[in-house]
Amino acid sequence: MARTVRFHELGDADVLKVEDLPIPEPGAGEVRLKVEAIGLNRAECMFRTGQYILEAQLPSLIGYDAAGVIDAVGEGVTNVAVGDRVNTIPTFPANEYGVYAEYCVVPAHAVAPYPDTITPPQATTLGVQFLTVYFALLEIGKLQAGQTLLTTAASSSTGIASIQLAKAMDVQVIATSRTSAKKQALLDHGADHVIATGEEDLVARVDEITGGAGAHVVFDPIAGPMLEPLAECVAPLGTVIVYGLLEPAPMVLPAFPLLVKCFNVCGYQVFNFTGSPDFPRNDEALARAKAFLYEHVESGALRPVVDGTTFDLDQIADAHRYMESNQQVGKIVVTTKQ
Repeated sequence: MARTVRFHELGDADVLKVEDLPIPEPGAGEVRLKVEAIGLNRAECMFRTGQYILEAQLPSLIGYDAAGVIDAVGEGVTNVAVGDRVNTIPTFPANEYGVYAEYCVVPAHAVAPYPDTITPPQATTLGVQFLTVYFALLEIGKLQAGQTLLTTAASSSTGIASIQLAKAMDVQVIATSRTSAKKQALLDHGADHVIATGEEDLVARVDEITGGAGAHVVFDPIAGPMLEPLAECVAPLGTVIVYGLLEPAPMVLPAFPLLVKCFNVCGYQVFNFTGSPDFPRNDEALARAKAFLYEHVESGALRPVVDGTTFDLDQIADAHRYMESNQQVGKIVVTTKQ
C-alpha cells in the first residue's frame, strides 16, 4: 500500500485526503516513480476547486511535479530505466494522472533524468515552473540579451524562475510584488529592480527604469485590471504574456496604448507546448527546452529555489493553504519521508 492523495469532491484544501491505496502498476508506455519530493503549483488549487481548464473525474488524483526514482517500467519504454533519478514533466492531463503520492504512474514521455547537481526538492521546479518560463520568454517572447523583462507576482516559483532565466541571458529584470516585504529576497534572486505595486506607481517606475522605452516582454499571472497599467509599461512592438488569472475580474485592455504601440497580448499555458486535449505536444520545442534548462542548471546559471517551509505528504492540506496564503518565496515542496 502507498499513501496517495485524492479528492472526492470539489472545495477548499480540506477536500484533499491521504489514502492508503495499492501501489499502482505501469501499463504500456508508462513508468512508476518512487516519489521523493512533490512540488506544488497554483493550477492544482484551481483543479481542486473546479476552476481549472480540465474537469476533475472524481475521485481524482492530483499533481504535476515530482522527483524520485523509477522502480518499474511498462511495455515499450526505452527512454528511461529502473533506477534512473528523474523529474516529471507536465505532458499528461491532470484528470488522468497525479503525482501527490509515495508511488505514482505517469507516461514515459513525462519523465527525464535531472542533473545530479541538484536535490530532489529542487528538481521539482524543472517541470511546470522552468518549462513555463522557457516557452514563454524564448519561444513566444523571443527575449534577447540587452532587453528588459517585467515579471509580476515575482516571488512565486515561476516568477523567480523567470528572473533567473532572464539573467542567464543578460536581460534586465524588473520584478513586482504587492509590498516591499519580499523586495530583498527578489533582489537576492537576481532582479535588477523591484517595484512594490501597492506602495509605488508601477507605470512611473518602469518608465524611470527604462528611460521611457518600456519592457520588451511582460510576464504576468495576475491579469484582470492589472492588464491596464501593464499596457502602459510594455515597449512598442513588445509582448504581454498572460499565464494566469490570480485576479478573477475581467481583463481591461486599453485601446489607445494598444494602437499606439502595436504590442502583442498573448494568453499562454505551458500545455501549448507540452500537449493537452487542445494542443499537440511539440517534441522539438520540448527537446530545446530540456537541453537549455538542464545545461544551465548543471552549470549553476539556473538555481532552482525551494521555499523554506516544507511539508510531509500527510500535511498536504496545510501545504495548499500555505500556497494560497501567498507567503512563499520559491517552490513549495512536500516530501514523502519514505
